Amino acid sequence: MRRRRYVDYEPPSQPLPTRFQVEGLVGRGTGTEVYEAYDELLDRPVAVKLFPGDLDDIACRRIADEARALDRLDHRRLVSVYDGGIHLGRPYLVMQLIRGTSLSRRLREGPLLMAEAVVLVALLADGLSHVHAQGVVHRDVKPSNILLDEDGFPHLSDFGIALLAGQSRVTAVDEVIGTPAYLAPEQILGGALGPAVDVYALGLVLLECITGRREYDGPNKMEAALARLNRDPRIPAELPGPLAGLLRAMTARDPVRRPTAQHCLNTLSALVADAAGGELETENLSMPWRSA
Repeated sequence: MRRRRYVDYEPPSQPLPTRFQVEGLVGRGTGTEVYEAYDELLDRPVAVKLFPGDLDDIACRRIADEARALDRLDHRRLVSVYDGGIHLGRPYLVMQLIRGTSLSRRLREGPLLMAEAVVLVALLADGLSHVHAQGVVHRDVKPSNILLDEDGFPHLSDFGIALLAGQSRVTAVDEVIGTPAYLAPEQILGGALGPAVDVYALGLVLLECITGRREYDGPNKMEAALARLNRDPRIPAELPGPLAGLLRAMTARDPVRRPTAQHCLNTLSALVADAAGGELETENLSMPWRSA
């Protein structure tokens, strides 16, 4: 696949330490930039996430949490972190380079086939099961944080607001952190946050992959966030019973009623196996569009 730049970019003279040969800017967020570079120290291509230089203590704590979260995770469906530091007053993380696109960009082209959506979310559930087993809650699962490599395989990224088991919160009690379209009800209401918030968001991602639209969206972010307190997601009537049932369970308002990520993986893997006409191991799940 031909490599494309995500953003037209004229690099500054030295955005990163001299150990990096900057290839270009591949993404930009609120105050952050992600560069593709060659790391001479690690002798490999990397992605370097550069943060603002005027961060307060809470923001710096979130960056440290992201590094800690990624350092304890080791799974092929997660973006790996290799190193970090500060350059000219700006913190940075050195991460695995995923060449391809994001799920959010892919969904701008339209919905996935049902088989594609089931396989993709099964693989993500596999990664989240590992994340939760390590005592980490991502808290911001959404299409823009899901990177698709050149073979179509997903990688979950951006653990910047992840909550590690036992750590104190770094947000004010009345501050809602996350993306409104994918927040679980307990995130909006300020309740206890556990692995169930990731399962809820993953359910909305699965639904969006199938329908091609955000279930809770609108010009007013607060109204979009509050909408899930008034109505459950609309599950398409034509979905197979087991898949529709799983989606309802994943997006239940009560977090206690939601399945674990491992249960989601098992259910989705069974659907893939049934479609394939036999048992299928998780590690052998394939992306239906790879041969296209």
